[in-house]
Parts: sequence; C-alpha cells; structure tokens
Amino acid sequence: MSRSPLLDTPHAIGHPDGDDARPDGGVASHYGDPFAEQRAATRRAVVVDRSHRGLVVVTGDDRLSWLHLLVSQQVADLPDGAGTEGLVLDVQGRVEHHAVISHVDGAIWLDVEPGTAEALAAYLSSMTFWSKVEVRDATDEFALLSLVGPEVAEVLTTGGVELPASDAGPLSGGGIVRRKDWPEHAVDLLVPRAALTDWWRRLTGAGATPAGLDTFEALRVASLRPRLGLDTDDRTIPHEVGWIGSAVHLAKGCYRGQETVSRVANLGRPPRQMVLLHLASGDDALPPPGTPVLTAEGGRAVGRIGTAVRHHELGSVALALVKRSAVAGGAELWVADDREEGTPGPATVDADSVPPDTGEPPGRTAVRRLQG
Repeated sequence: MSRSPLLDTPHAIGHPDGDDARPDGGVASHYGDPFAEQRAATRRAVVVDRSHRGLVVVTGDDRLSWLHLLVSQQVADLPDGAGTEGLVLDVQGRVEHHAVISHVDGAIWLDVEPGTAEALAAYLSSMTFWSKVEVRDATDEFALLSLVGPEVAEVLTTGGVELPASDAGPLSGGGIVRRKDWPEHAVDLLVPRAALTDWWRRLTGAGATPAGLDTFEALRVASLRPRLGLDTDDRTIPHEVGWIGSAVHLAKGCYRGQETVSRVANLGRPPRQMVLLHLASGDDALPPPGTPVLTAEGGRAVGRIGTAVRHHELGSVALALVKRSAVAGGAELWVADDREEGTPGPATVDADSVPPDTGEPPGRTAVRRLQG
C-alpha cells in the first residue's frame, strides 16, 4: 500500500526507512511520545491510522454459502450486521490468509493484512465457478481507522457517528463502522480512502488523541492477538496461535485444510504454542520477527519471535511461537540476535499466556475406550 497522507500531519513519525521486517512502513509509528499515546488509549480515546491494511469485498446472492465453503469459519448463516474472523488454509491446514469479516448491507467485507488483498482476491475469484458472487480488491477504495479507549463512545457521538446495535453497520458517507472485542473499548471505521484526512480531522476534533501504530501493536501483543506474517510462519496451523474459536469453527467441514484442523483438535496437540515473552532488552533494539528463541541452557532452538514491542506497563515483550515442551510458565529462554546493533538476551515466559492443559484430546479418549 502507498504512503498514508496522514504521515504529513503534525508530529507524525514513520517507521525507519528500509524496515521490511514489518509491513507497516506506510503509516505513522508514533506522534512523539509512544508511552503517552498508550496511556491515552487506556484512559481516554485515541485514533490510529491503519489505512495500510487491505480490503476485499464480496457481493452477490451466493456470497454467504459460497464463502462458507472456502474459509474456516461458520458464515453460511451470518446475519446482516454480524462480524467474525476467518482463515484460508492450504491443504496441510497451514494458514495462508486471515481476515476480519463483516456482513453489512448485502456485502461481505474482508479486512486483511497489508499487501495480501490482491492474492486473496485472486484466490477467491478463481473459486467462483458458477456461483453468483463478485469479488473485488477494494483496498484503494477504503481505509481503516481504529478508535481505542474508554471515551470512544463520546468521541463517536461528538463526531456524528452512530454505533451499530450489532457488530457492524453502514457508515454515513460510505464504509462501515464495527465494534471490536479487543483491545478493550475499540471500534473500527472503514472510511472512503479519499476522505481519510477529513475523517482523521473529524475524529481528532471530536476529542481523540492521535496515536501511532506502535500503540495499537503494544495493546495487541498484550491481548495475545497474532498477526499473520509477523506472529506466524509458513508452518503455522490455527491451533498454535489461538485462532480456534475466533476464526475456526470446529463443527463445520468442507473447506481446504479441515482434515488437519480436526485431527489436531481430536487426536493430538499442536507442536507449538504462542506465548508472551518478557524480554531483557533495555534500550537495545527489539528483535525482529523470525529471531530464534533458544533454551537458556544448551542453546537449542525451540521457537521464533513474532511481534516485539515496548509496552507502557509490561516493558519489552514479544509474542513467540515456541515448542510445547518449552512453554511452562516462568520458563527461562534465550533470544538470539546476530545483528550488530542488537543484543541477545534472556526471556521469560509469561505464565498467564500459557494455554491451559485441557487434558486428553476427545478423540484419543474415544480410541482408548474402544481399545479397552
């Protein structure tokens, strides 16, 4: 996506040139004081430019029944005004696309990671066959702004925006407004891209503090919410990063990769788990996505760093995909970093981020009973 015009607003600081480890170079990183912006997001209300994200829109009479066959979520009967998440998997059950899904006024809006809309639209278009659907990459048409904070409702009221009674609804002038279940007190506005600057001024004039993407990312990491391509790799299956339930419906079938999803849910456990790591980075550069995570003793590779951030309360933390055998709460690990400006150092697994042991998978219990 091209550079956001909001980078020209006062005090906007972009990501460093050449930072290709994150696909976020087109929007502001912060507006001068990242920690103050994070505090404002927890105490008042901030607006974050996330206009670099992609958008695919699906219309047509068969849109729900057709999409239901292609994604991991139950969407065949998704009511108007409802929202959910969904994945496109490969035949081995590995995640290829993640989308935030909204069904509003006869259209399905698929909000996706930066740079992925074209590929997703191409895949969906190749699967239309005789279905009555139309798929288009609408990234150039609409842009995403996120409001976060306990005073979001007041900002929207002052700005003349009515919150929908359900998950999502149409936005006056074009686009949609949708509620989010994370971070706390969050609402997204998908606005006409040509009116992005006008909407920014409207929301800041209504009381929202400008905040950079660093603020949103810090809150996302603290919420244990993964991003495709940052917190996942080409081997990631949904169970590893907490997408079962939110983006995968275990009771539905007939989609690519479903066999792996069902097998792991019923007979096994995922090989890795996403956890929160507390880093001892100090003022050193944060490790980029893909940085190896090692055992503290012996230096054996057990995982990879995803998104690393500086949180105003938690300090330097990161999401990481780590082997199950290494994710016990309080486990001491080591973050490797071969960059000249980086410093490898210890990391501690946050005990509250370790998924609970749910016992023996139901399929194994059934097999054992049959064998007994």
